[in-house]
Amino acid sequence: MDQYFNQMDKIIKERKTSSRIRFMLQDVLDLRRSNWVPRRGDQGPKTIDQIHKEAEMEEHREHIKVQQQLLSKKEGGGRISQPQDEGWNTVPISKNRPIDTTRLSKITKPGALDFNNQLLAPGGKGMWGSWGKGSSGGSGAKPAGGEQVEETQEERRLNSYFDLFSSAVKRESAPTPPPSLPKPTMSEEEVEKKSHAIIEEYLHINDLKEALQCVAELNSASLLYVFVRNGVESTLERSTIAREHMGLLLHQLTKAGTLPTQQYYKGLQEILEVAEDMAIDIPHIWLYLAELITPMLHEGGIPMGQLFREISKPLVPLGKAGELLAQILKLLCKGMTPKKVGALWTEAGLNWNDFLPKDEDVNKFVTDQKLEFTTGEDTDSKEVGKKTVLSGEELSKQLDRLLQDKANNQRIIDWVEANLDEQQTPSNQFVRALMTSVCQSAIILFVASSPAASLLQKYLSDEQKELQALYALQALMVHMEQPANLLRMFFDALYDEDVIKEEAFYKWESSKDPAEQTGKGVALKSVTAFFTWLREAEEESDKD
Repeated sequence: MDQYFNQMDKIIKERKTSSRIRFMLQDVLDLRRSNWVPRRGDQGPKTIDQIHKEAEMEEHREHIKVQQQLLSKKEGGGRISQPQDEGWNTVPISKNRPIDTTRLSKITKPGALDFNNQLLAPGGKGMWGSWGKGSSGGSGAKPAGGEQVEETQEERRLNSYFDLFSSAVKRESAPTPPPSLPKPTMSEEEVEKKSHAIIEEYLHINDLKEALQCVAELNSASLLYVFVRNGVESTLERSTIAREHMGLLLHQLTKAGTLPTQQYYKGLQEILEVAEDMAIDIPHIWLYLAELITPMLHEGGIPMGQLFREISKPLVPLGKAGELLAQILKLLCKGMTPKKVGALWTEAGLNWNDFLPKDEDVNKFVTDQKLEFTTGEDTDSKEVGKKTVLSGEELSKQLDRLLQDKANNQRIIDWVEANLDEQQTPSNQFVRALMTSVCQSAIILFVASSPAASLLQKYLSDEQKELQALYALQALMVHMEQPANLLRMFFDALYDEDVIKEEAFYKWESSKDPAEQTGKGVALKSVTAFFTWLREAEEESDKD
């Protein structure tokens, strides 16, 4: 019992209430210590039947009260005797206090009483008005026997405060429930099931935005390693494109902050720990894993040093870390020059001695794998740096893939430098392929001053290349069946972004090249307003 009182004392002191309320609660507690028992015991919540019975009893009491009031009026005064179980005392009725008998017909049940007008408490106001003034009740003259009424009201008030206080003590004593989450955390089995569905849909329709949203809606960051594991497992024996797309999704999830890096490592580690055994059935497993992991090195992913050190932890004891890292580095060289890859390796402070078995010859491994660029050697003239001439179709395919993967300008430039020689980069074939891929990837690309404008500026370095770009755009419009106003929109954007200058536009307009006449008439008609505006602007400029 002492512990109970001590706990309530502590709650009274800590509770942020007014001083008046705290003193009242302390008075109630002192009464409790003195073995004071409230007239209404704490009986817990009432049943529906109890509520109905009490309502009937209350209605019966009201009828008795009315009858007694009428009887007292006939006798010229007297005392009203009230049931004692509710804590009411007998109160003298003033001869000067009339009772409006017209209101008696309205009394059918307790809820019908007009508490704002019935004279039930001192001060000439209703019960709620008296409570609103605290322990002092109403002001002004009190009827005879007022002290007795004041005591009764105070006891009732203390009873009410004690009931509230007891409930508060129970709430404070009960353990605080954990904060509710906006969405219940899924079990591992549920995450695994949903992961399979998301991955299959993504690989089927290749909707990156939808996949990112679906993973975020799992709302289970602590279980996303399950998604990583399933993603790797489900694509390990599929096509290269499937693995690259899966790797891109994991990269974008990390970049967006949805996939914590530790969850990525945990999911990947479960596969890496058994990769050596899986190699029996999947001989190219290290290449396939590299295709899944390499996209994580793109901008916004994980730095090379951190990534290589983490994924090597389960493989170094097995002597397989070097094989995986070698495959990743070779894939990187397809997107940038070996010299740049070597610079990334050096900047990360990586060393082959940390990844190869102690008894393995590092120099032999580097030479056999053609990874001399990681040791600082010039590899421009070596086989790893050789560049093949790509066809126009292959050029377009590779550029389309980069743009679909949302590659930034630097990544595209790195790919061009790594795969095209000095003769192919300035060729008409490359310029046309680049212009077509950029425009196809986003029809309104330039309207928002897209960074792709600067990419085109880099390679459209003279009037002849700008003309080739316009020919490519004309051919694209023919392929798209001449959408209304689309060519005009491109012309406006290309001019505003300084990608193509006036001279190139005029040269395209007047060109009679037989090889470029397909769709030329329709194209010219669609941009008539553009050339009218261009000439008017030029004339105004000359006048100024």
